[in-house]
Amino acid sequence: MIIRTETANRVITSRVTGPRMTHISVTLEARDPLLDAMAFSNGRFAINAASERALVVPAWPEITRVIEDCRR
Repeated sequence: MIIRTETANRVITSRVTGPRMTHISVTLEARDPLLDAMAFSNGRFAINAASERALVVPAWPEITRVIEDCRR
């Protein structure tokens, strides 16, 4: 999986989960700089996973709030 923000791009190992193997998940540390890059891009970032269409996440302030909550 590739996460792309305005200031950072990173390849991250992902895994397929869920009862029908329909979910993709990754694990990041709460202080990972990629989360900062996602927040500083005003929540606008893209996710590319193999064999899936790119997911472009719109600018939602909730993303930054979730990151802040994870760090508390």
